[in-house]
Amino acid sequence: MKRLLLTVALCVAVSSAFAQKKAVNQAQSLAKGEKPNIGEARALIKGALTDPETKEDAKTWFVAGFIEDQQFSNECTKQLLGQTPDEEAMYGALIEVLPYFEKAYELDQLPNEKGKVKPRFIKDMKGILNANHPYYINGGAYFFDVRDYKKAYDFFDQYLQIANLPMMAGEPAAARDSNYMTVQYYAAIASTQLGDPQTAVVVLENAAKEGYKTNELYQYLFEEYRQLEDTTNMIRVLKDGQAAVPEESFYLLNLINLQINQGQNEEAIASLDAAIAQDPQNAQLYDVSGRIYEGMQDFEKAEQNFQKALELDPSYTDALSNLGRIYYNQAVNAQGDANMVSDPKLYQEKTAEAKELFRKALPYFEKVHQADPEQKEAMVALRGIYYNLNMSDKFDEMEAKMGN
Repeated sequence: MKRLLLTVALCVAVSSAFAQKKAVNQAQSLAKGEKPNIGEARALIKGALTDPETKEDAKTWFVAGFIEDQQFSNECTKQLLGQTPDEEAMYGALIEVLPYFEKAYELDQLPNEKGKVKPRFIKDMKGILNANHPYYINGGAYFFDVRDYKKAYDFFDQYLQIANLPMMAGEPAAARDSNYMTVQYYAAIASTQLGDPQTAVVVLENAAKEGYKTNELYQYLFEEYRQLEDTTNMIRVLKDGQAAVPEESFYLLNLINLQINQGQNEEAIASLDAAIAQDPQNAQLYDVSGRIYEGMQDFEKAEQNFQKALELDPSYTDALSNLGRIYYNQAVNAQGDANMVSDPKLYQEKTAEAKELFRKALPYFEKVHQADPEQKEAMVALRGIYYNLNMSDKFDEMEAKMGN
Protein backbone atom coordinates (compact mmCIF):
# COMPACT_ATOMS: atom_id res chain seq x y z
CA MET A 1 0.00 0.00 0.00
CA LYS A 2 2.83 2.42 0.91
CA ARG A 3 4.59 1.74 -2.39
CA LEU A 4 1.37 2.35 -4.28
CA LEU A 5 0.81 5.71 -2.57
CA LEU A 6 4.40 6.76 -3.29
CA THR A 7 3.96 5.91 -6.97
CA VAL A 8 0.81 7.97 -7.13
CA ALA A 9 2.58 10.94 -5.47
CA LEU A 10 5.44 10.76 -8.00
CA CYS A 11 2.97 10.72 -10.85
CA VAL A 12 1.27 13.82 -9.50
CA ALA A 13 4.64 15.63 -9.15
CA VAL A 14 5.69 14.73 -12.69
CA SER A 15 2.32 15.78 -13.98
CA SER A 16 2.60 19.12 -12.18
CA ALA A 17 6.07 19.79 -13.56
CA PHE A 18 4.96 18.85 -17.04
CA ALA A 19 1.97 21.18 -16.72
CA GLN A 20 4.16 24.14 -15.79
CA LYS A 21 6.60 23.51 -18.62
CA LYS A 22 3.66 23.24 -20.97
CA ALA A 23 2.37 26.56 -19.61
CA VAL A 24 5.70 28.22 -20.48
CA ASN A 25 5.51 26.96 -24.06
CA GLN A 26 1.86 27.93 -24.31
CA ALA A 27 2.60 31.43 -22.97
CA GLN A 28 5.25 31.89 -25.63
CA SER A 29 2.89 30.73 -28.37
CA LEU A 30 0.13 33.06 -27.19
CA ALA A 31 2.51 36.02 -27.23
CA LYS A 32 3.85 35.47 -30.74
CA GLY A 33 0.71 34.31 -32.53
CA GLU A 34 -0.99 36.19 -35.35
CA LYS A 35 -3.45 37.49 -32.79
CA PRO A 36 -1.30 37.64 -29.67
CA ASN A 37 -3.03 37.35 -26.31
CA ILE A 38 -0.59 39.14 -24.04
CA GLY A 39 -2.91 39.10 -21.04
CA GLU A 40 -3.30 35.32 -21.01
CA ALA A 41 0.38 34.81 -21.79
CA ARG A 42 1.31 36.93 -18.77
CA ALA A 43 -1.08 35.02 -16.56
CA LEU A 44 0.42 31.68 -17.60
CA ILE A 45 4.05 32.75 -17.17
CA LYS A 46 3.33 34.32 -13.80
CA GLY A 47 2.65 30.90 -12.30
CA ALA A 48 5.74 29.38 -13.88
CA LEU A 49 7.95 32.11 -12.44
CA THR A 50 7.11 31.00 -8.91
CA ASP A 51 6.61 27.27 -9.38
CA PRO A 52 9.55 25.25 -7.94
CA GLU A 53 9.69 23.10 -11.08
CA THR A 54 10.13 25.96 -13.55
CA LYS A 55 11.38 29.02 -11.67
CA GLU A 56 15.00 27.85 -12.00
CA ASP A 57 14.69 27.25 -15.74
CA ALA A 58 16.25 29.91 -17.98
CA LYS A 59 13.47 29.43 -20.51
CA THR A 60 10.82 30.55 -18.04
CA TRP A 61 12.51 33.90 -17.55
CA PHE A 62 13.36 34.26 -21.21
CA VAL A 63 9.71 33.72 -22.14
CA ALA A 64 8.61 36.25 -19.51
CA GLY A 65 10.87 38.84 -21.14
CA PHE A 66 9.81 37.70 -24.61
CA ILE A 67 6.14 38.32 -23.75
CA GLU A 68 6.91 41.89 -22.67
CA ASP A 69 8.96 42.43 -25.81
CA GLN A 70 6.03 41.25 -27.92
CA GLN A 71 3.72 43.70 -26.19
CA PHE A 72 6.23 46.48 -26.79
CA SER A 73 6.71 45.48 -30.43
CA ASN A 74 2.96 45.35 -31.07
CA GLU A 75 2.51 48.92 -29.85
CA CYS A 76 5.67 50.07 -31.59
CA THR A 77 4.40 48.65 -34.90
CA LYS A 78 1.28 50.79 -34.57
CA GLN A 79 3.50 53.84 -34.29
CA LEU A 80 5.47 52.84 -37.39
CA LEU A 81 2.19 52.40 -39.30
CA GLY A 82 1.07 55.90 -38.38
CA GLN A 83 -1.40 54.68 -35.78
CA THR A 84 -1.60 55.89 -32.19
CA PRO A 85 0.10 53.48 -29.81
CA ASP A 86 -0.73 53.07 -26.16
CA GLU A 87 2.50 54.63 -24.89
CA GLU A 88 1.89 53.66 -21.27
CA ALA A 89 1.47 50.02 -22.31
CA MET A 90 4.35 50.20 -24.78
CA TYR A 91 6.90 51.61 -22.39
CA GLY A 92 5.45 49.72 -19.44
CA ALA A 93 6.29 46.48 -21.28
CA LEU A 94 9.73 47.63 -22.43
CA ILE A 95 10.90 48.44 -18.90
CA GLU A 96 10.08 44.86 -17.81
CA VAL A 97 12.17 43.09 -20.45
CA LEU A 98 15.65 43.61 -19.01
CA PRO A 99 15.04 42.26 -15.46
CA TYR A 100 13.61 39.03 -16.92
CA PHE A 101 16.48 38.68 -19.39
CA GLU A 102 19.08 39.27 -16.69
CA LYS A 103 17.68 36.37 -14.69
CA ALA A 104 17.44 34.22 -17.82
CA TYR A 105 21.09 35.00 -18.61
CA GLU A 106 22.17 34.07 -15.09
CA LEU A 107 20.40 30.68 -15.29
CA ASP A 108 21.53 30.11 -18.87
CA GLN A 109 25.15 30.23 -17.69
CA LEU A 110 24.74 27.33 -15.26
CA PRO A 111 26.25 23.95 -16.24
CA ASN A 112 23.85 21.22 -17.36
CA GLU A 113 23.63 17.72 -15.90
CA LYS A 114 26.85 16.85 -17.75
CA GLY A 115 28.66 19.83 -16.24
CA LYS A 116 28.77 21.80 -19.48
CA VAL A 117 27.56 25.35 -20.08
CA LYS A 118 25.40 25.47 -23.20
CA PRO A 119 23.47 28.74 -23.37
CA ARG A 120 20.18 28.46 -25.22
CA PHE A 121 18.76 31.97 -25.20
CA ILE A 122 21.65 34.44 -25.25
CA LYS A 123 21.56 34.94 -29.02
CA ASP A 124 17.84 35.74 -28.98
CA MET A 125 18.18 38.04 -26.00
CA LYS A 126 21.05 39.94 -27.58
CA GLY A 127 19.02 40.42 -30.75
CA ILE A 128 16.05 41.79 -28.82
CA LEU A 129 18.15 44.11 -26.62
CA ASN A 130 20.09 45.44 -29.61
CA ALA A 131 16.87 46.18 -31.48
CA ASN A 132 15.15 47.81 -28.52
CA HIS A 133 18.10 49.73 -27.12
CA PRO A 134 17.34 53.12 -28.75
CA TYR A 135 13.75 52.99 -27.50
CA TYR A 136 14.92 53.25 -23.89
CA ILE A 137 15.95 56.80 -24.78
CA ASN A 138 12.45 57.46 -26.11
CA GLY A 139 10.91 56.00 -22.97
CA GLY A 140 13.09 58.14 -20.73
CA ALA A 141 12.26 61.25 -22.74
CA TYR A 142 8.53 60.42 -22.63
CA PHE A 143 8.43 60.13 -18.85
CA PHE A 144 10.78 63.09 -18.40
CA ASP A 145 8.35 65.24 -20.39
CA VAL A 146 5.42 64.18 -18.19
CA ARG A 147 7.65 64.80 -15.13
CA ASP A 148 7.62 61.23 -13.91
CA TYR A 149 11.32 61.45 -13.11
CA LYS A 150 11.51 58.07 -11.39
CA LYS A 151 10.40 56.24 -14.55
CA ALA A 152 12.53 58.52 -16.71
CA TYR A 153 15.55 57.65 -14.60
CA ASP A 154 14.73 53.92 -14.79
CA PHE A 155 14.66 54.01 -18.61
CA PHE A 156 17.90 55.93 -18.91
CA ASP A 157 19.50 53.67 -16.32
CA GLN A 158 18.41 50.51 -18.17
CA TYR A 159 19.87 51.91 -21.38
CA LEU A 160 23.21 52.22 -19.58
CA GLN A 161 22.86 48.80 -17.93
CA ILE A 162 22.31 47.10 -21.28
CA ALA A 163 25.43 48.73 -22.69
CA ASN A 164 27.43 47.32 -19.76
CA LEU A 165 26.03 43.76 -19.72
CA PRO A 166 28.71 41.07 -20.18
CA MET A 167 26.61 39.34 -22.83
CA MET A 168 26.42 42.58 -24.85
CA ALA A 169 30.19 43.01 -25.13
CA GLY A 170 31.05 43.78 -28.73
CA GLU A 171 27.41 44.37 -29.64
CA PRO A 172 26.11 47.66 -31.14
CA ALA A 173 24.30 48.42 -27.88
CA ALA A 174 27.60 48.40 -25.98
CA ALA A 175 29.09 51.30 -27.95
CA ARG A 176 30.34 54.26 -25.87
CA ASP A 177 29.11 56.76 -28.42
CA SER A 178 27.47 60.16 -28.17
CA ASN A 179 24.13 58.53 -27.34
CA TYR A 180 25.68 56.79 -24.36
CA MET A 181 27.11 60.04 -23.00
CA THR A 182 23.85 61.91 -23.61
CA VAL A 183 21.81 59.24 -21.82
CA GLN A 184 24.25 59.18 -18.92
CA TYR A 185 23.85 62.94 -18.65
CA TYR A 186 20.04 62.75 -18.65
CA ALA A 187 20.07 59.87 -16.17
CA ALA A 188 22.13 62.09 -13.90
CA ILE A 189 19.75 65.04 -14.32
CA ALA A 190 16.73 62.81 -13.67
CA SER A 191 18.41 61.43 -10.54
CA THR A 192 18.52 64.95 -9.05
CA GLN A 193 14.70 65.02 -9.20
CA LEU A 194 14.22 61.86 -7.14
CA GLY A 195 14.67 63.48 -3.74
CA ASP A 196 17.44 60.99 -3.04
CA PRO A 197 20.78 62.83 -3.05
CA GLN A 198 22.65 59.68 -2.01
CA THR A 199 21.65 58.01 -5.28
CA ALA A 200 22.09 61.21 -7.26
CA VAL A 201 25.72 61.73 -6.25
CA VAL A 202 26.65 58.22 -7.43
CA VAL A 203 25.00 58.76 -10.83
CA LEU A 204 26.42 62.27 -11.19
CA GLU A 205 29.93 61.16 -10.24
CA ASN A 206 29.86 58.48 -12.95
CA ALA A 207 28.47 60.87 -15.55
CA ALA A 208 31.05 63.56 -14.76
CA LYS A 209 33.85 61.13 -15.64
CA GLU A 210 32.66 60.99 -19.26
CA GLY A 211 33.66 64.58 -19.99
CA TYR A 212 30.23 65.46 -21.41
CA LYS A 213 28.61 68.68 -20.10
CA THR A 214 31.11 68.59 -17.26
CA ASN A 215 30.34 72.10 -16.07
CA GLU A 216 26.64 71.41 -15.51
CA LEU A 217 27.26 68.02 -13.91
CA TYR A 218 29.77 69.37 -11.39
CA GLN A 219 27.35 72.12 -10.40
CA TYR A 220 24.55 69.59 -9.93
CA LEU A 221 26.95 67.39 -7.97
CA PHE A 222 27.88 70.27 -5.67
CA GLU A 223 24.20 70.95 -4.93
CA GLU A 224 23.52 67.28 -4.11
CA TYR A 225 26.47 67.14 -1.71
CA ARG A 226 25.20 70.39 -0.21
CA GLN A 227 21.89 68.63 0.55
CA LEU A 228 23.86 65.84 2.20
CA GLU A 229 25.84 68.47 4.16
CA ASP A 230 29.00 66.71 3.00
CA THR A 231 31.49 69.58 3.20
CA THR A 232 34.49 67.43 2.32
CA ASN A 233 32.99 66.36 -1.00
CA MET A 234 31.61 69.84 -1.65
CA ILE A 235 35.14 71.23 -1.48
CA ARG A 236 36.51 68.37 -3.60
CA VAL A 237 33.88 68.90 -6.30
CA LEU A 238 34.48 72.65 -6.37
CA LYS A 239 38.21 72.11 -6.80
CA ASP A 240 37.66 69.45 -9.48
CA GLY A 241 35.19 71.70 -11.27
CA GLN A 242 37.56 74.63 -11.16
CA ALA A 243 40.34 72.48 -12.63
CA ALA A 244 38.04 71.13 -15.36
CA VAL A 245 36.36 74.46 -16.24
CA PRO A 246 38.74 77.21 -15.06
CA GLU A 247 36.80 79.96 -16.84
CA GLU A 248 33.65 79.26 -14.75
CA SER A 249 33.50 81.46 -11.63
CA PHE A 250 30.88 79.28 -9.89
CA TYR A 251 33.46 76.95 -8.37
CA LEU A 252 35.90 79.48 -6.99
CA LEU A 253 33.21 81.76 -5.58
CA ASN A 254 31.45 78.88 -3.82
CA LEU A 255 34.76 77.55 -2.56
CA ILE A 256 35.52 80.96 -1.10
CA ASN A 257 32.08 81.09 0.56
CA LEU A 258 32.67 77.67 2.10
CA GLN A 259 36.06 78.69 3.39
CA ILE A 260 34.63 81.89 4.85
CA ASN A 261 31.75 80.03 6.54
CA GLN A 262 34.23 77.61 8.07
CA GLY A 263 36.41 80.43 9.34
CA GLN A 264 39.24 79.50 6.98
CA ASN A 265 40.13 83.12 6.28
CA GLU A 266 43.69 82.53 5.13
CA GLU A 267 42.53 79.84 2.67
CA ALA A 268 39.73 82.15 1.47
CA ILE A 269 42.22 84.99 0.88
CA ALA A 270 44.46 82.62 -1.10
CA SER A 271 41.48 81.50 -3.20
CA LEU A 272 40.48 85.12 -3.78
CA ASP A 273 44.00 86.06 -4.85
CA ALA A 274 43.84 83.22 -7.38
CA ALA A 275 40.44 84.40 -8.57
CA ILE A 276 41.62 88.01 -8.91
CA ALA A 277 44.66 86.89 -10.89
CA GLN A 278 42.28 85.06 -13.20
CA ASP A 279 39.75 87.90 -13.42
CA PRO A 280 41.38 91.18 -12.32
CA GLN A 281 38.46 93.33 -13.52
CA ASN A 282 35.91 91.63 -11.26
CA ALA A 283 34.83 94.18 -8.65
CA GLN A 284 32.94 91.57 -6.66
CA LEU A 285 36.13 89.66 -5.88
CA TYR A 286 37.77 92.73 -4.35
CA ASP A 287 34.63 93.46 -2.36
CA VAL A 288 34.57 89.92 -0.91
CA SER A 289 38.29 90.16 -0.13
CA GLY A 290 37.65 93.44 1.66
CA ARG A 291 34.95 91.85 3.82
CA ILE A 292 37.32 89.05 4.85
CA TYR A 293 40.03 91.52 5.83
CA GLU A 294 37.41 93.54 7.71
CA GLY A 295 36.45 90.41 9.66
CA MET A 296 40.13 89.89 10.44
CA GLN A 297 40.29 93.48 11.79
CA ASP A 298 42.78 94.43 9.06
CA PHE A 299 40.97 97.65 8.15
CA GLU A 300 43.76 99.00 6.00
CA LYS A 301 43.62 96.07 3.58
CA ALA A 302 39.83 96.03 3.77
CA GLU A 303 39.76 99.69 2.71
CA GLN A 304 42.21 99.03 -0.13
CA ASN A 305 40.06 96.24 -1.53
CA PHE A 306 36.80 98.19 -1.25
CA GLN A 307 38.44 101.14 -2.96
CA LYS A 308 39.66 98.88 -5.76
CA ALA A 309 36.16 97.48 -6.20
CA LEU A 310 34.79 101.03 -6.55
CA GLU A 311 37.56 101.97 -8.93
CA LEU A 312 36.35 99.16 -11.19
CA ASP A 313 32.64 99.86 -10.59
CA PRO A 314 31.84 103.26 -9.02
CA SER A 315 28.15 102.39 -8.67
CA TYR A 316 28.74 99.08 -6.86
CA THR A 317 26.46 99.66 -3.85
CA ASP A 318 27.79 96.74 -1.81
CA ALA A 319 31.31 98.14 -1.98
CA LEU A 320 30.02 101.67 -1.25
CA SER A 321 28.18 100.40 1.81
CA ASN A 322 31.12 98.28 2.95
CA LEU A 323 33.64 101.09 2.66
CA GLY A 324 31.26 103.48 4.41
CA ARG A 325 30.87 100.95 7.22
CA ILE A 326 34.66 100.70 7.66
CA TYR A 327 34.88 104.42 8.32
CA TYR A 328 31.65 104.57 10.32
CA ASN A 329 32.61 101.78 12.72
CA GLN A 330 36.03 103.32 13.27
CA ALA A 331 34.34 106.66 13.91
CA VAL A 332 31.99 105.13 16.49
CA ASN A 333 34.94 103.48 18.24
CA ALA A 334 36.92 106.73 18.20
CA GLN A 335 33.96 108.63 19.65
CA GLY A 336 33.60 105.99 22.33
CA ASP A 337 37.28 106.37 23.22
CA ALA A 338 36.84 110.16 23.38
CA ASN A 339 33.94 109.80 25.81
CA MET A 340 36.18 107.80 28.14
CA VAL A 341 38.84 110.55 28.29
CA SER A 342 38.77 113.13 31.13
CA ASP A 343 41.48 115.39 29.75
CA PRO A 344 39.72 118.17 27.75
CA LYS A 345 42.48 118.56 25.19
CA LEU A 346 42.74 114.84 24.52
CA TYR A 347 38.94 114.67 24.37
CA GLN A 348 38.91 117.34 21.65
CA GLU A 349 41.57 115.48 19.66
CA LYS A 350 39.70 112.17 19.87
CA THR A 351 36.41 113.83 18.98
CA ALA A 352 37.98 115.54 15.98
CA GLU A 353 39.38 112.18 14.87
CA ALA A 354 35.92 110.62 15.15
CA LYS A 355 34.30 113.46 13.21
CA GLU A 356 36.83 113.12 10.41
CA LEU A 357 35.98 109.42 10.09
CA PHE A 358 32.23 110.23 10.10
CA ARG A 359 32.87 112.71 7.27
CA LYS A 360 34.77 110.05 5.31
CA ALA A 361 31.86 107.64 5.70
CA LEU A 362 29.21 110.20 4.72
CA PRO A 363 29.51 110.30 0.88
CA TYR A 364 29.49 106.52 0.57
CA PHE A 365 26.27 106.06 2.52
CA GLU A 366 24.67 109.01 0.73
CA LYS A 367 25.38 107.30 -2.61
CA VAL A 368 23.92 104.05 -1.32
CA HIS A 369 20.83 105.88 -0.04
CA GLN A 370 20.42 107.65 -3.36
CA ALA A 371 20.62 104.32 -5.23
CA ASP A 372 18.35 102.51 -2.76
CA PRO A 373 16.30 104.84 -0.53
CA GLU A 374 14.90 101.92 1.48
CA GLN A 375 18.24 100.37 2.41
CA LYS A 376 18.07 100.21 6.20
CA GLU A 377 21.81 100.05 6.92
CA ALA A 378 22.49 103.23 4.97
CA MET A 379 19.61 105.07 6.69
CA VAL A 380 20.78 104.08 10.18
CA ALA A 381 24.37 105.06 9.38
CA LEU A 382 23.35 108.42 7.90
CA ARG A 383 21.23 109.25 10.92
CA GLY A 384 24.22 108.55 13.18
CA ILE A 385 26.57 110.57 10.97
CA TYR A 386 24.21 113.56 10.80
CA TYR A 387 23.86 113.49 14.58
CA ASN A 388 27.58 113.33 15.26
CA LEU A 389 28.36 116.04 12.70
CA ASN A 390 25.64 118.30 14.13
CA MET A 391 23.77 118.33 10.81
CA SER A 392 20.39 119.00 12.46
CA ASP A 393 18.26 119.46 9.34
CA LYS A 394 19.58 116.28 7.73
CA PHE A 395 19.17 114.40 10.99
CA ASP A 396 15.51 115.47 11.33
CA GLU A 397 14.85 114.58 7.71
CA MET A 398 16.28 111.08 8.19
CA GLU A 399 14.37 110.64 11.43
CA ALA A 400 11.17 111.47 9.57
CA LYS A 401 11.99 109.00 6.78
CA MET A 402 12.61 106.27 9.29
CA GLY A 403 9.31 107.03 11.02
CA ASN A 404 10.88 108.02 14.34
